[in-house]
Amino acid sequence: MAGRRGPGRRGGTVRAGSRLLTVAWLVGWVAGLEAQGTPAPGLLVLSDQARRVLALHYRPHPTELMGCLIGAITGDTVRVDRIAPADVDPVHSTPTHVLPKQTCEEAGWGQTVGAIHSHPAGERCWYFFPGTRVLSSDGQSFVRSPYAIDALLCGQRVVWINREMVERSLDVEPSP
Repeated sequence: MAGRRGPGRRGGTVRAGSRLLTVAWLVGWVAGLEAQGTPAPGLLVLSDQARRVLALHYRPHPTELMGCLIGAITGDTVRVDRIAPADVDPVHSTPTHVLPKQTCEEAGWGQTVGAIHSHPAGERCWYFFPGTRVLSSDGQSFVRSPYAIDALLCGQRVVWINREMVERSLDVEPSP
């Protein structure tokens, strides 16, 4: 199954040896956060502009789209003020895959706290295969990314993950 690779990724499949390195890196990264007393984000807050971008630009497209989550992290809260477009060549955006040409920072977007991409059919909206702790291609991409969070837009729902590998979701349209 072809999966999304994180911003600026040019690689292909993950081999067994690199999985061990990835897991070792992730464990070390989380341990480093805990040693510094830096909590992994547990709350995602979308501004009105970010919600409008999700509602207007992502839903009607038959191919995956990618954006840069611009905002700030305060304590365990990620505040997304806006979603900027990732630099994606149209030929690298299909119904099941998206690959940016460069990272969000290389594209000129400072204060990037994460990346988001859409799953147009609203399917496979998870970072772990259901009932397991086996990472999907989206989970593997996140582990290799430099960001605090990663998000998937699946219809009216945003599924996101933090560096503690805790998956959460929220509705794009807030409840009345």
